[in-house]
Amino acid sequence: MSETVQLPRPIPLGGSVYGVLLKRIMSLEILPGERISVDKLARELGISQTPIREALGHLEAQGLVVKIHLSGYRAAPQLTRAQFDDLSELRLLLEPATAAKAAARMSAEELDEIVTLAGRLEEQALQRDRLAYSAYNAFAYDDARFHSAIAKASGNQLFHRIINQQWGHLHLFRLSYRARVTQDALAEHAAIIAAFRDKNPEAAAAAMRAHIENAHERFKDVFED
Repeated sequence: MSETVQLPRPIPLGGSVYGVLLKRIMSLEILPGERISVDKLARELGISQTPIREALGHLEAQGLVVKIHLSGYRAAPQLTRAQFDDLSELRLLLEPATAAKAAARMSAEELDEIVTLAGRLEEQALQRDRLAYSAYNAFAYDDARFHSAIAKASGNQLFHRIINQQWGHLHLFRLSYRARVTQDALAEHAAIIAAFRDKNPEAAAAAMRAHIENAHERFKDVFED
């Protein structure tokens, strides 16, 4: 992290610093458990500590950074198999119901937003071989946004808040960088969107359940038995 990064100006500093740190965490430039120095980042980016702390607070809320008393910030440890299984169980309980509610009540504008995000994911998947980590990081981030948009469209603010706080997808994409992950996810997203277009809550719940179960199968091989 010695290379100076020039942030565009004028900018909302907290958001720009968040993007820089998110990219480094997702690409494993900042390793799981590695200390993140606020002073060093302030010098490197040529900004005050305030926007850096704001960005770290955002990442902490998403579970990608942990704040340790008297020690400062560290990148979150990688998920354990038990945590991964717990996350999958939570998603299976929550997200099919969220998708069903969204299918029943989402507006045309909300559907357009979800379709747009799905299109961006497809573009990023096609770019992956050429752009390596940068495209894959963008895929992981927009995959999280895709699920967040569905939760928002459900109209249940608690569902939306919980899914936003978990951002478990970002943890999962730190585990593996395989093309199969993106290609299979795209097909599953398409099935979810088809159910939304048909305004079919049962089909939306089933498609979301299949997506989460398949994701569990794809990622579980990362862990040693």
